[in-house]
Amino acid sequence: MDLDLQGRIERFTLPEILQLIASSRKSGTLGIQKDDCIVMVYFKDGSITYGYGPRQTFHLGRLLRERGIISEKQLEEAVAIQAKTENTRRLGEIMISRSFIDRADLVTVVRGQVEELLYSLLSWQSGSFKFYENQFPTDEEIQVNLSVENVILEGLRRVDEMNMVKATLPDEEIVYTISASQADRPRDVSLKASEWNIMALVDGHRSLADVCRLSPVTREETLRTLAHLKLAGIITKTDRKPSSSSPQLEMMVSRLAGLFEDYLTAKTRSRPVDRRIARTVMEEAD
Repeated sequence: MDLDLQGRIERFTLPEILQLIASSRKSGTLGIQKDDCIVMVYFKDGSITYGYGPRQTFHLGRLLRERGIISEKQLEEAVAIQAKTENTRRLGEIMISRSFIDRADLVTVVRGQVEELLYSLLSWQSGSFKFYENQFPTDEEIQVNLSVENVILEGLRRVDEMNMVKATLPDEEIVYTISASQADRPRDVSLKASEWNIMALVDGHRSLADVCRLSPVTREETLRTLAHLKLAGIITKTDRKPSSSSPQLEMMVSRLAGLFEDYLTAKTRSRPVDRRIARTVMEEAD
């Protein structure tokens, strides 16, 4: 690969591109563009050391704040100092100098930021790319060392999961309801609190799109949970049209919410009570 590698993603997939750079142990920058989104991925001897894309990544300071590593006051102070230097100093450098974080904190957040960016890239089905050998647009102080193989495996796991969701729930305007137990068979279901919260929204009147809008978590996480519930036979689709409001709907949601609270309380006491409540939810929700 003495010459710059370039082409279209439609003809040469990103996993193939990443593998080629890794196997050749090349150093340089892979530029990838889709519409007005541009991402740069840095390589050193075939390993990924950095990546950035303004539209795909969060502000570093905000990530540190969301993870509880720094306080809002510390973030504001660091940003103010950076503004006084006309952005000539990096935010991470400022926070380290003020002892708000240490280098290990910064490396952890940068690594997670780069990984999430790369995972999102593997879902791209179109766009263009070009590899600039031994060229780096910026001199990054914090670099990581990511295996291309691990990035591809994890990224494809996520892509495959979303494909599973689309195959399981192809139409978000379909109305689902909690399924009845079959042949009077007791149903012992163990769900996480987040899964209970989403299932409580499945009432036989809301469409999947409505459930996503009301869900306390992201659309992707909500659909993933709904797909798991359907594949497990816990929810089933109906022939009903979506309804914006219904007294029965509100009663169902309230009832499920109350049963969920009972479930959490009873769970600390004995396992048999867990089973009784799980059966009650499934049977009374029918």
